[in-house]
Amino acid sequence: MTAPAHHRPQLRGLWSRHFADPRRERAFLSAVSFNLTFLGCRVVTHAIRAQRGPFHNLSAPGGRHLHHCTFGIFGLMGVGYLWTYRWGLGEPGGALPSRAGSRATATVYGMASALTLDEFALWFDLQDDYWTAAGRKSVDAVALFSSVLTAGVAGRGALRELGQLATRARRRRRSGRVGPGA
Repeated sequence: MTAPAHHRPQLRGLWSRHFADPRRERAFLSAVSFNLTFLGCRVVTHAIRAQRGPFHNLSAPGGRHLHHCTFGIFGLMGVGYLWTYRWGLGEPGGALPSRAGSRATATVYGMASALTLDEFALWFDLQDDYWTAAGRKSVDAVALFSSVLTAGVAGRGALRELGQLATRARRRRRSGRVGPGA
């Protein structure tokens, strides 16, 4: 869904006002990508279990099941390596000062964290108890709560302003006024 053309400058301004600091932007992007990946992972794993859609389990040569936390661990290791050398931080004086690199590594970090934490029960039991009550309840609650909290803390000002923009847009629609100056 794309924002109407007359809202785009407001949204760009909102982003630059609230995320001028690369650290705050990274925190927000990490939280958002964590939430979206965690949700997507839940949808895909449920679809696999129900044998619906194009999804299926992945296996290594020899038939050994590959858990999605494996990809999360590799993602975390890769981002950690880049950040160790100050690559992808978006900060002046860093090895790669580009904001695009900062955004990419923050997004991959959030995604990899979600893939890893989604199978948190494997860390302790070292067995696939993904679908048991013990393997799901606390992990789901902690992961969802912490990701929403992080997104709220990192993006609280932007989320508040976005809510105000939506309220103003609704008021304009109700009054019949449309456009940037309305």
